[in-house]
Amino acid sequence: MPFPLWAKKRVEELRNIIEYHNYRYYVLDDPEISDAEYDRLFKELLELEDKYPELRDPASPTQKIGGKPLSKFEEFRHSIPMYSLDNAFSLDELKGFCIRIEKTLRQKDIDYWVEVKLDGLAVELVYSKGRFVAGGTRGDGEIGEDITANLKTVKNLPLKLRGDFPVYLEVRGEVVLFKKDFYKLNNDQVAKGEKVFANPRNAAAGSLRQLDPKITAKRPLRFFAYGVGKLEDISFNTQEDIYFALKEMGIPVVPEAKRCTNFEEIENYFKEIQIKRENLPFEIDGLVIKVNNLDFQEKLGYTARFPRFALALKFPAHQAETVLKDVVFQVGRTGVITPVAVLEPVNIGGATVSRATLHNESEIKAKGLKIYDHVIVQRAGDVIPEIVRPLVEKRTGREKDIIFPTHCPVCGSKLERIGSEVAIRCVNLSCPARLEASLIHFVSKKGVDIEGIGKKWIPIFIENGLVKSPSDLFKLRKQDLLSLPRMGEKLAQNIINSIAKAKHKITLEKLIFALGIRHVGEQTAKILAKNYSSLEELSKASEEELCKLRDIGPEVARSIVLFFKLEENKKLLLELKKLGVFPIKVKEKDNEFRPLEGKIFVLTGSLKHFSREQAKKIIEDLGGRVSSSISKKTDFLVVGEKPGSKLQKAKQFGTKIINEQEFLRLVSYR
Repeated sequence: MPFPLWAKKRVEELRNIIEYHNYRYYVLDDPEISDAEYDRLFKELLELEDKYPELRDPASPTQKIGGKPLSKFEEFRHSIPMYSLDNAFSLDELKGFCIRIEKTLRQKDIDYWVEVKLDGLAVELVYSKGRFVAGGTRGDGEIGEDITANLKTVKNLPLKLRGDFPVYLEVRGEVVLFKKDFYKLNNDQVAKGEKVFANPRNAAAGSLRQLDPKITAKRPLRFFAYGVGKLEDISFNTQEDIYFALKEMGIPVVPEAKRCTNFEEIENYFKEIQIKRENLPFEIDGLVIKVNNLDFQEKLGYTARFPRFALALKFPAHQAETVLKDVVFQVGRTGVITPVAVLEPVNIGGATVSRATLHNESEIKAKGLKIYDHVIVQRAGDVIPEIVRPLVEKRTGREKDIIFPTHCPVCGSKLERIGSEVAIRCVNLSCPARLEASLIHFVSKKGVDIEGIGKKWIPIFIENGLVKSPSDLFKLRKQDLLSLPRMGEKLAQNIINSIAKAKHKITLEKLIFALGIRHVGEQTAKILAKNYSSLEELSKASEEELCKLRDIGPEVARSIVLFFKLEENKKLLLELKKLGVFPIKVKEKDNEFRPLEGKIFVLTGSLKHFSREQAKKIIEDLGGRVSSSISKKTDFLVVGEKPGSKLQKAKQFGTKIINEQEFLRLVSYR
């Protein structure tokens, strides 16, 4: 059907608005609107494009939800070869590289452009007249695979460029999966009984090579540019110029990059990044060092395989070989039985590893592991140890199959598999292991936050019959604690004080999270606390009603309803209410005065009177919003002790800077 003029104008308006908010969210990490408002705009655009197909556009934001499945990948030819990089594994090798550069160019004081080396899948994007038209993998450097349809779904990849851009541009970069998204993806794979990914790089590569773009669209992939291939009607002088030009066009560039003027500066940056490495949201395996001047790059040229002007300086290996001595089975708070590998202790990246997660029975079978196997172990995300694979070639014949238990290793109850789940569970609600894990979760910082009670004291409380339920914690008396071994007067009083303090500061969202309802994490707990005034009100909610809430699907809703139907949980809620551990949130009135409405705050440095989370809650309760980064839209920077680089940026933007005392006066906090 012919489309009316108003529809065309609205579609163009919606695309511009959505693209702007995508840029704020994915590139600047500084969103201006809520998820609900964004979803409303996106839905309106989808409906208009469905109603008037003539208005569809390959560069529309709606293309990010994925198109029709492909039968196979076509070839993707690179205009200019995509070379891999030569590697260095020590600072001495890096020094040799710098010396060779200086000798070849016969010049000292050469600038280098240094970036973190993202551990993802290298790809090339092609833009024509500012619109994304094609993309492919590196492949052998000459020919890769055409994955245009899948790249369109990458969340932060712009389908249209911003500002000034060349008529033709090839952008090179890396597609990655953030660590938190990788762990969530693997947990989802386990829940569905599907194969888990070995690391974020494999997950990113596997996601991009799906023949069905809709599957790729469900994976939270991100793209970061590190350079260009062929380009027309524009030229650059340095690698640094390319970096900032791409950024101006709205293309995400590799975070953590800087110009260094000599070997010593690169060495210091390498050491700095090694310290920051574990706290970065993405996996990196080193630095990439490039001669900054593009004329110098041309003079240095290439070998048959590598550019002579660039080098990858790798971090020390975080994998090692050891022996799988045994497998023990742990019981979690929801009863799930988790196999844990007992290893011959081995040093990996400076940490001694003696245990590693095996997830479930399916993973053990998929990897073909046996007890006494020689195995390769890595610290996933350089934190969580996991077994990569067995070294089958080293088997001697003494290896034994890993036998999964049929009964709970703690209470002896028969294990069960619920529905089509991969996991097997102990369904005995009185199982001591389940009780211990659930209580540790309940008192944790993200739970009701009782200081001084945790993995050390919870097992002792249970063993001595003092605690059989979360409510029992609030019934503890000082004389009960003094009967325990290694418990003195002062420590007992401190624990009683911590319990009393926690009791009076518990919020509804924290209590919901602490209860350990299956599938209910911190974010879901916040959503529930925002929509229900008490646990009592929440306990009466139906699946249909819960499904209407943002980010809550049928499985989560079913789990919440089931939790409140169980008699033991009904008794727990009644006990908590009798003990006064039952926060009730007064619903906001539509005309309620909120003095910080619409104001954007950024926090830097250490605050004396409260934690970052407490300050954030005060601001949000008064209508304000807390951002992680300074921008022109920031209204206030709250400065505590030892402020970071945000203070300098705030001065550059002319942001109002206030100290903690001024902040206290602003929020009328007495």
